[in-house]
Amino acid sequence: MKNQLDEPGGAVRVGGGGGLSAAEVAERVAAGQVNDVPARSSRTIGEIVRSNLFTRINAIIGVLFVIVMIVGPVQDGLFGGVILANTAIGIIQEVRAKRTLDQLAIVGESRPRVWRDGQRLELSASEIVIDDSIDLGQGDKIVVDGTVTSGDSLEVDESLLTGEADPVVKQPGDPVMSGSFVVAGSGTFTATRVGKEAYASQLADEARRFSLVNSELRNGIDRILKFVTYAIVPAGIALIITQFVVNDDNFSEAIRRMVGGLVPMVPEGLVLLTSLAFAVGVVRLGKKQCLVQELPAIEGLARVDTVCLDKTGTLTEASMDVDEVLPLLPELPVDAVLGALGAADERPNASLQAIIESYPAPEGWRRTATAPFSSARRWSGASFAEPSGTESAWLLGAPDTMLPAGHSVLTAADSYGARGLRVLLLARSDRPLDTLMDDPAAVPAAVTAAALVVIKQRVRPEARATLDYFADQGVTAKVISGDNAVSVGAVASSLSLPGAERPVDARFLPDEPAELADAVEENTVFGRVGPQQKRDMVGALQSRGHTVAMTGDGVNDVLALKDADIGVGMGSGSPATRAVAQIVLLNNNFSALPSVVAEGRRVIGNIERVANLFLTKTVYSVLMALVVVIAQVPYPFLPRHITLVGSLTIGIPAFFLALAPNKERARSNFVGRVLRFAIPAGALAAAATSVAYLIARSVYDDNLDAETSAATLALFLTALWALAVIARPYTWWRVLLVLTMAVGFAVVLVVPYLQEFFQLKLVGVTAPWAAVACAAVAGLVLELVWARMRRRLDAD
Repeated sequence: MKNQLDEPGGAVRVGGGGGLSAAEVAERVAAGQVNDVPARSSRTIGEIVRSNLFTRINAIIGVLFVIVMIVGPVQDGLFGGVILANTAIGIIQEVRAKRTLDQLAIVGESRPRVWRDGQRLELSASEIVIDDSIDLGQGDKIVVDGTVTSGDSLEVDESLLTGEADPVVKQPGDPVMSGSFVVAGSGTFTATRVGKEAYASQLADEARRFSLVNSELRNGIDRILKFVTYAIVPAGIALIITQFVVNDDNFSEAIRRMVGGLVPMVPEGLVLLTSLAFAVGVVRLGKKQCLVQELPAIEGLARVDTVCLDKTGTLTEASMDVDEVLPLLPELPVDAVLGALGAADERPNASLQAIIESYPAPEGWRRTATAPFSSARRWSGASFAEPSGTESAWLLGAPDTMLPAGHSVLTAADSYGARGLRVLLLARSDRPLDTLMDDPAAVPAAVTAAALVVIKQRVRPEARATLDYFADQGVTAKVISGDNAVSVGAVASSLSLPGAERPVDARFLPDEPAELADAVEENTVFGRVGPQQKRDMVGALQSRGHTVAMTGDGVNDVLALKDADIGVGMGSGSPATRAVAQIVLLNNNFSALPSVVAEGRRVIGNIERVANLFLTKTVYSVLMALVVVIAQVPYPFLPRHITLVGSLTIGIPAFFLALAPNKERARSNFVGRVLRFAIPAGALAAAATSVAYLIARSVYDDNLDAETSAATLALFLTALWALAVIARPYTWWRVLLVLTMAVGFAVVLVVPYLQEFFQLKLVGVTAPWAAVACAAVAGLVLELVWARMRRRLDAD
């Protein structure tokens, strides 16, 4: 059966109005009556520039840069150039991510079918105007508010807006709200409110943005920055006063030493690298045709420990083939009925499409009534005036919901299901379709089984490897499907999924939440799961502390996708499914999901690594300031020294570490783990540097440059040791990274020009070797701290 939308110019409307004319559309566009609030998957370029440039950290560093430029040489203002470079990198990467997101969003956007000039066209949601006539079918997302003008058993789910779980039957004249979706039937509606006036826009104008809102990682960093602010203010004030006192005869030196103490307290690159890691993640996933509609989804998938999979379209391919038709009553015209049912449905699902391809529409069959497929009923149907002059209602759906328990036909159906085949029952009824739709429980007593239609499903070739990946990563996979439990179990068994030999029929699951949670945790494969049950099962897993990802492509998956911690939709799925999913696999390739999980783990694991480095610097800077205040001595570093040490032990390495592979599953309590390393590491660095500095002051006779050089050596070696710890487990490039940073510092110490530029020159042997010894002791203690941390993490 040819899809009318494939015809040039769209389908021609027969009967009724032909929609708005081109002139009427132009008039409404000119009047601003257009749906001008398209879904946003990214920030504007202006917002990106402002968010990266005008930050609290940049303001602090900018003021200090101006101050030091007034009184000091250019090398003491190098930290300002680092900030500008970091900001530029952040803007460039996020703009790159924006372009990727926007391009993918165009591919994955919902395209309503609108009547214009008597033709049905697929348009972008942003092109709809007031009074447009819009078609509705199962799975369609309603993109603007309107009034129903025609309906054929039209049922709309408004639960995402109102919280009401039951679908609402819509008759002509009834209102429909943007943000709801069609679960059964078909119809048309006229747009009455568009753009910002539409209901969904008023509720969720900010719902789809390129942001880190509600991100555990970003919230943790914000908490860390608050702690840093509290520590910086008193330490900074005390340092400023001290430096003006001890350098009372040298105002410029006091300013430079004061700035040298304040600059390292600010973890200037932490927020940048967080945004950078996410932006690069978006670009990488975009190359795999993964649309990330909400940025925290990358992080969220890194924390997932349970993934719920729909069978059809996920483990199996969406397309199907009719394998066999088993007539039960030879005198009935089964082939003609199947062809008529296929021709009667304008939007066939995958099973009916397979029937359409095998059975052409017969001549002389006139449809008199239809019952669209419903996930709750699990059958569809139509009534026909047949060439023989009789009129009958025909139903096509799940045998175990259309026949009474114990019926002999169910045994045959289960035998096919055990082979992983989908089985549909074709049944005839003398009762009107509308009465069966109103009372689905009456169906088993009202139908006569006519034939079993056996559908062959093709298992995705990549499904086995994907399930193996989840198992290796400690992620539990559960198959939750509306199909027959035996059939679902057979497909799962063919993929060697643990627990597949015990499929559960969800119709017999307990309703009590605690008992349901026990059943869902203990079992792996579930069949005959209704839309509300999918939602309840996701909630049951979450009640036991699991972080749940849900995949799906049909309208019956929408509620579960919305409630799951991470919803993953298929690009070929219904518009409603794509709208609520945080991640959409545009190429419908289930094997891309491990890439998404791996990307999330890379991001969150690497941000934790670099956060350890940045917070270590903040801790030792604050403690060094306190030592200087108590000892009433000049601050041991100029800004250029801090820039050098920070660049070699934090800035440059962090850039590479933030973008490196990382497969470790994310854990909760991000702030606690970072502080458990940063506080002792920073304290050890401050202690080693302070001791080396005080020893140098006793060795040298008021030679501040020599004292600074010894302190800088101690700080660099301790910070390098911390970097070597954080870089574990070692790979060739990580070892090379640490060695390159060490060589870079050694070059500064031996090249005369660099010695003068950075004002670093080791004098004698006593103070330098004392600095090395202090750093070695600090490093050994740090190893003990790290070993204890790893034991605690392994225990968790």
